[in-house]
Amino acid sequence: MISNQIIQTSIDELKAITKVDLCVYDLEGVVTASTFEQIDLDTGLISSFAASPADSQIIAGYHLLKIMDEGDVQFILIAKGSNEDVYVMGKIAVCQIQNLMIAYKEKFDRNNFFQNLILDNLLLVDIYNRAKKLRVEDKVPRAVFLIETKSDKDNDTMEMLKSLYSSQNGDYITAVDERSIILIKALENTQDYEQLDSMASTIVDMMNTEAMMSVKVAYGTIVSELREVSKSYKEAKMALDVGKIFYIEKSVISYKTLGIGRLIYQLPVNLCEIFIQEIFGDNVPTDFDEETLTTINKFFENNLNVSETSRQLFVHRNTLVYRIEKLQKSTGLDIRIFDDALTFKIALMVVNYMNYLNSLE
Repeated sequence: MISNQIIQTSIDELKAITKVDLCVYDLEGVVTASTFEQIDLDTGLISSFAASPADSQIIAGYHLLKIMDEGDVQFILIAKGSNEDVYVMGKIAVCQIQNLMIAYKEKFDRNNFFQNLILDNLLLVDIYNRAKKLRVEDKVPRAVFLIETKSDKDNDTMEMLKSLYSSQNGDYITAVDERSIILIKALENTQDYEQLDSMASTIVDMMNTEAMMSVKVAYGTIVSELREVSKSYKEAKMALDVGKIFYIEKSVISYKTLGIGRLIYQLPVNLCEIFIQEIFGDNVPTDFDEETLTTINKFFENNLNVSETSRQLFVHRNTLVYRIEKLQKSTGLDIRIFDDALTFKIALMVVNYMNYLNSLE
């Protein structure tokens, strides 16, 4: 619903142009907005006019006009004066306020529509009926971006995003919780995931440089129909969650590049616990010292290349081999062998996942 402040601003601007005083009453006889101090008009007369079939009326030197919305009276506008010019100015004011009401209602309805759409709260037939009413195209490629900030400036974040992405281009920005902002991005048929990644990086850079905010941006797959937007949203949400567990260093996370992290994220907790116990026994990797974990991670980063890893760690090759063999004695896994390295890598990811779940509890 349009706010009193919006109506007040509108009639103030009209008064400045036309020099005609205006006042807006609600149906209960309460002043919503006014450009003059007092009005010596019985509010009972205003209520009677609201109930009458007339669109306008002159009472005690005032023009009274009805502000309608979908055939129903919403407000009564009073223009000070009884001549024809005042009546015309009053009609202009009525048209402007009615158009504002439509615009704000449509904005609210679109926001409500997209919130229900991504949360799967709409029947298929309702999706297309409401989309047609709100003039939202149904067969346009779209992708959902989820932007999570680490500050309490969500309103600032939303305003900055609106400066980049406009509903006139088919883009919509909304939110379903206090932790993240949702961008439903309309795409050209030629746009692909490389360009989505570039868009996400632009958002991260803009928030970092202009708002001094650290954000994470996740996005789902490209969908071709409106009814599939909820699918892209769920994918973006999963990408954000998985990124927090397995790809902490990344600011941009794509659902399509989650890899094995996505599989582990969907495993039952009891299976994860059994797997960790089978691989490590009581010697869980959280008990490893910093040096060992750094050696393991660097070894994996260099595709199991001993020479390159020792060079980057600034240690002798034999020292690195000693560390790997020491790890083999404690776990039974030789990470120089591909199968053992794969098992160890997956096990480390499972441990990270369990630690994440424990932190939530």
